[in-house]
Amino acid sequence: MQKGLLYFGSIFLLILSSAAEAQVAFKDMDVQHYTFAIGLNDANDNIKGKADVTIKFTGNVNEPELNLVKKNNTGKGMLVSSINEDGKSLKFVQDSDVIHILSPAKINTTHTYTINYSGIPADGLIISTNKHGHRTFFGDNWPNRAHNWLPCADYPSDKATVDFIVTAPNHYQIVSNGLKTEEKELPNHLKLTHWKESEPLAPKLMVIGVAEFAIQQSGTVGGVPVYTYVFPEDEINGFKNYAYAPEILKFYDAKLGLYDYEKLANVQSKTIYGGMENASAIFYYEDSPDAGRADEELQAHEIGHQWFGDAVTEKNWKNLWLSEGFATYMTNCYLENKYGIDTLKKREADDRNKVIKFEQRRYTPVVDTAVKSNYVQLLNANSYEKGSWTLHMLRRKIGDDLFWKGLRAYYAKYKNLNANTADLEQVMEQASGQDLHTFFNQWIYNAGHPELSIVWNYDANKKTLNINITQKQNNLFVFPLQLEIAGKLYTVDVKERETTASFSIEVKPANLLADPNVDLLAEFDVKGQ
Repeated sequence: MQKGLLYFGSIFLLILSSAAEAQVAFKDMDVQHYTFAIGLNDANDNIKGKADVTIKFTGNVNEPELNLVKKNNTGKGMLVSSINEDGKSLKFVQDSDVIHILSPAKINTTHTYTINYSGIPADGLIISTNKHGHRTFFGDNWPNRAHNWLPCADYPSDKATVDFIVTAPNHYQIVSNGLKTEEKELPNHLKLTHWKESEPLAPKLMVIGVAEFAIQQSGTVGGVPVYTYVFPEDEINGFKNYAYAPEILKFYDAKLGLYDYEKLANVQSKTIYGGMENASAIFYYEDSPDAGRADEELQAHEIGHQWFGDAVTEKNWKNLWLSEGFATYMTNCYLENKYGIDTLKKREADDRNKVIKFEQRRYTPVVDTAVKSNYVQLLNANSYEKGSWTLHMLRRKIGDDLFWKGLRAYYAKYKNLNANTADLEQVMEQASGQDLHTFFNQWIYNAGHPELSIVWNYDANKKTLNINITQKQNNLFVFPLQLEIAGKLYTVDVKERETTASFSIEVKPANLLADPNVDLLAEFDVKGQ
């Protein structure tokens, strides 16, 4: 996800705060597949839905449950009219947030429930008009807003395959996850479009986009077709500025392993985020076709999510950095590869400033266990920039070859599954042959960063440069500190509160530069005597 429109805008935070409350994972249930048949119209915002939900039960469950927001006193929400299994009507209770199916399920059995419902979505499916005045429908599920319009287990650890069968007025084009398997005209100027995603997804990634689109295939990468969907009025700029996607996809394929999905569609949309990484159907903000070069960065971020966040999904929200931190750093690596090391240095320096400023407002670890609800709080510089910085420092610690080897192994092992930080740590230890516990503990599970006082003096008689390094922050860190002295690089291993080092230097240097290659997330106060 690109946080720009959200993280820096308190208005958007307020919009989402009531929609992204905590939810409890349903015990002993594993959804295998969803088929959502959705009916849309131009007369009003009411949708008609039929969901076939196939669930495997890993324990005895007295009342199977699914999330769905019930119609409230504002008139918005979904009202369930019936639930059936194999043609048999089942009793159920629908409360404000959950459907309770009053039919016990036994361990090691699989059931498919057909849920008929309708209503005006309170959120999740954004029905509005775009900047050109045309009606649009766009799924906007992050973090747990899918159940405003889809009956589902609305949390990231329950992934399932999904079909969307959308019936809508025939002047719309429809895009969704996976491949389009059917499109046919119906009576009364309607059209049915069927999209099928064969790889399991978290509900946050299951979407439809319904609008009048101009569509172009911008390329094919490794047999995967890459498409652009933009509003017809934005066709010229959209086709041009969305055309970075094949190049980006090719880079990630080579570095991380092959793309997991059947196609990649980059879609101009009308939602509340700068970009949302819906698997194989990425949605971008509606002014993005005019963003020019900024589109490349945005596309690199969202396409990077297809590996991390989509194919490999965090087990829970506190591990969000495994999605956002990865997408942020993959973007930096792509831009480094294309534009050079100086681009990477500048981006890391900018990201470091964001992390430091954020810690002044909120002092918390990257894995933030204090956030129990309103997960929008996690769209912050810890999840994005500090997560990215951790990967950057890990890359420098173990070296490029082992770093990319480790990420490829992590992707291969957890593709279409869920992972947490401990899983990543284990894979990277196996790939590098190094003990990385201290590294992950200090950068991910503890708050803060090194705040370094570096005092140096030159002894002309001994031709020696003496350096004293003090960690001023409360929690001590262990790290290598690189120094540039008279054009040469020196490394000091810092482990204690006070660290001293001496180097033989023929002539007193004009200055000392700490971290010249921008490889350490730290603050530096350098003084010569």
